[in-house]
Amino acid sequence: MSRLVLFDIDGTLVPGSSSESRFARYLWQKGALGVRQLLAYAWFCLRYLPRYGRHVLQKNKAYLSGHSDTDIDAHARTFVDTVLLPSLYAPAVARLRAHQAAGDHVVLLSGTPQFLASALARALGAHDSLGALCATEGRRYTALPPRRHPYGPTKVDAGEALARAAGLPLSRAVAFGDSINDAFLFRVVGEAVMVQPDRHLSEVADGTNWTVLLDRIDGER
Repeated sequence: MSRLVLFDIDGTLVPGSSSESRFARYLWQKGALGVRQLLAYAWFCLRYLPRYGRHVLQKNKAYLSGHSDTDIDAHARTFVDTVLLPSLYAPAVARLRAHQAAGDHVVLLSGTPQFLASALARALGAHDSLGALCATEGRRYTALPPRRHPYGPTKVDAGEALARAAGLPLSRAVAFGDSINDAFLFRVVGEAVMVQPDRHLSEVADGTNWTVLLDRIDGER
């Protein structure tokens, strides 16, 4: 029977710097970011720091402000094809391919913006993707917080929605992730795979049946 398989992106499929920070640098190099976007980004940090605290940078999508969604989508597809795909973590991609070959329903679930998640899902042939839904008005991005941001405990809600849409139980799903923020989702799926886990995730994994995926290593924790 097919299973729902949920892949995190940053730190799991994409090692090192996040896909979003790399995309922002890409836009800068292409001349697509200017003073307006930099000021909007700085103002977001000042305005929303009391609300989001240490998570304010993850919530800050104001560098997109003023750009049309069609332009950003086009940039995202080119960025993924030329920059992101060659840098993906090979062992994680191999596991993704194995699940595809087994007929599983593979979905990318990440806090990265939806336009990046969608472009990467298309490039990898995943069934679907669910990422952060950045605020728009009249098909142009604004400096407001994202309308949806799968991160930490909200990944459980996203996983439940994806399971309902696929008609597959979340309790039998497989989830791949790298950080302590993925632990919430790991606790409600049937199988959890830690991909080069951070220290905090490794610590909470003690006593669980979560497995770990490292270079040339795939063993139980």
